[in-house]
Amino acid sequence: MFAEKPTLKGERVTLCPVRPEHAEGLFELASDPEVRRLTGSRARFDLENLRTWYATRAGHADRLDLAITVDGEFVGEVVLNELDTDNLSCNLRIALIGPRAFGRGYGSEAIGLVLDHAFRTTPLHRVRLEVFGFNERARHVYEKAGFVVEGVERDALLWDGEWHDVVVMAILRPEWQARTGTLA
Repeated sequence: MFAEKPTLKGERVTLCPVRPEHAEGLFELASDPEVRRLTGSRARFDLENLRTWYATRAGHADRLDLAITVDGEFVGEVVLNELDTDNLSCNLRIALIGPRAFGRGYGSEAIGLVLDHAFRTTPLHRVRLEVFGFNERARHVYEKAGFVVEGVERDALLWDGEWHDVVVMAILRPEWQARTGTLA
């Protein structure tokens, strides 16, 4: 379903297929303590493994990995993964590189671009995501994009000795169509 790896252009951001040259930006993103907390990521990565990872993404038709760039500079990634072709659904994951990318609208624009692509060019019916209860900034962005809270997984993340909920959200094709006035 995601065999084509497009470049999507917005007003401020460009989403392009991830390539090995984006690995340094991903390494910075994955190493930032605040980004790690916001994503619940405990994994440690090295630059060569990330280069290999990004070099292999183009060969996966079951996912779409896009670098978020501003004026050619990597500021994050947005990914459609966990494709369920039987139920026409997938997961959305997004991460920005940190304070220099937070609060500038890059995430909102990237989400809008990737949803537009997903619902216009694929038969997807549902895109879901998870966000930690403490990440109000991200939850606001998701709600603004049309995602609806579907449930809460209580105490699903133990981080620095504290339990946190995971909020499950999704947007359905008809909701996206109503928001955008699109008949896809």
